[in-house]
Amino acid sequence: MATPLTKPQIVPYIHKSLNYSVFDCKWIPSSAKFVCLGNFARGTGVMQIYEVKNGDAHLVKEVEKAKAIKCGTYGATSLQQRHIATGDFDGNLNIWNLETPRVAVYSVKAHKEIVNSIDGVGGLGIGDGAPEIVTGSRDGAVKVWDPRQKDSPVATMEPGEGETKRDCWTVAFGHAFNDQDRCVCAGYDNGDIKLFDLRNMSVRWETNIKNGVCCVEFDRKDIGMNKLMATSLEGKFHIFDMRTQHPTKGFASVSAKAHKSTIWQVRHLPQNREIFMTAGGAGSLHLWKYEYPEQRRMKDSDDIDVGVAGTANLLQNVALSTQPIASLDWSPDKLGLCVCSGFDQSVRVLIVTKLNTV
Repeated sequence: MATPLTKPQIVPYIHKSLNYSVFDCKWIPSSAKFVCLGNFARGTGVMQIYEVKNGDAHLVKEVEKAKAIKCGTYGATSLQQRHIATGDFDGNLNIWNLETPRVAVYSVKAHKEIVNSIDGVGGLGIGDGAPEIVTGSRDGAVKVWDPRQKDSPVATMEPGEGETKRDCWTVAFGHAFNDQDRCVCAGYDNGDIKLFDLRNMSVRWETNIKNGVCCVEFDRKDIGMNKLMATSLEGKFHIFDMRTQHPTKGFASVSAKAHKSTIWQVRHLPQNREIFMTAGGAGSLHLWKYEYPEQRRMKDSDDIDVGVAGTANLLQNVALSTQPIASLDWSPDKLGLCVCSGFDQSVRVLIVTKLNTV
């Protein structure tokens, strides 16, 4: 039985108010710096770099851009370059060197409408194969880009002629454990979750969770698919065990109602894939641990393997704000250090303790 003192604690460390709406924040790999992305009231985009030093976050650089910036990722860059890829409200995909951010090192008109979500793989030593970026947009398309190839995507997943276009809210890479295999998962506003196999260029699996999908994430990108997490509008999250796919039942899953409102984000701890944090619409963060069942697969009545889902246990929760926490990012270098931003126009650095003992 865990006593209150042995449980992990979520400790607010730095709170910084901003003069713009912040949509995303990311740690810069191998540094004590993080970058905030958003837009000023006048409609222009902004990127700010902060350095955590002496108990405070110091503004190092501010860059204003023509278009409001929605999302960013370091997933497709090398540790030497540390270029950030961003998606903006005009449908553009840009890659920036934040040392010289005046002109993008790569720029393409990726979508007709806003880029809602972005993810990268093959960089930072995470995931085998080529560096690639995936973008999901309000225009219903999911596109995969190789920064070494100009202008055209390497893969496009979009509705066919005459099909209804659904707003794609979230995308994530996974299954990148060798040079050939790679999957993209996408979540849509009508509750659809689609798993695209990039090796065979096919939809490997799809389901519907009855509510708009705000965030999807694999617990690790660079292993054979293990767990997929999806969060939704009405405070529910679903964890799918991706190791066993049944021909008709698909993947086994467990769901839990975590927050009283929308779960905007989920992020797995880079140092331990069973621990994850959910960020809610009421300004709260919940820390969870996934427990596997005794057996992860069993035989059904037709002697076919079917997966068995585990359980999610709440370790800790904290209310930080009255406004939604819209983005969250764990530090890849320092266990328990994370940065989050919310609709209260502020960014917070948090320290989560005792993660090595749970």
